[in-house]
Amino acid sequence: MKLELIQPFINAADAVLAQTLACQTRVSTVTMEQEVYRRRGVAAIVTMMGDIEGRIVFDLEPATAARVASALAGSDLPQDDGMIHDTVCELANQVIGNAIASLNDQGFRFRVQPPEVHTAEHGIGNSEDIEALVMCFDTPSGSVFMNIALRFPKCDA
Repeated sequence: MKLELIQPFINAADAVLAQTLACQTRVSTVTMEQEVYRRRGVAAIVTMMGDIEGRIVFDLEPATAARVASALAGSDLPQDDGMIHDTVCELANQVIGNAIASLNDQGFRFRVQPPEVHTAEHGIGNSEDIEALVMCFDTPSGSVFMNIALRFPKCDA
């Protein structure tokens, strides 16, 4: 996976989380995985097609998602509140939107699907020709994970 493809997502996640939570973030772990991604809590998945194809998963541990949604709502929300899913999707939307704007400025063109809440227990697999970058952002509200699996589509010759 090329750094110029993933750096906009890293920068966008850092900026959106820092602004939304009014705090500094720190990337604590970065790993490359070819295994099935198992969500850690409340996850939103965004798929992309075009010059770049793949998906990004934005995943918050349940307690972290509740704290973030509560902070944005201005009141405590229970962990099963529907607003928590909406909040995670909105954060994913902001991160992906900022990253896409940067990639568009570099000349890439693609379609991005709206974030969807990922609820499956079985996990999300990677295709055999793509591996995923998984990173953890540490915030005062808890850990936020981003799983990026992107590739350039094969050209038909």
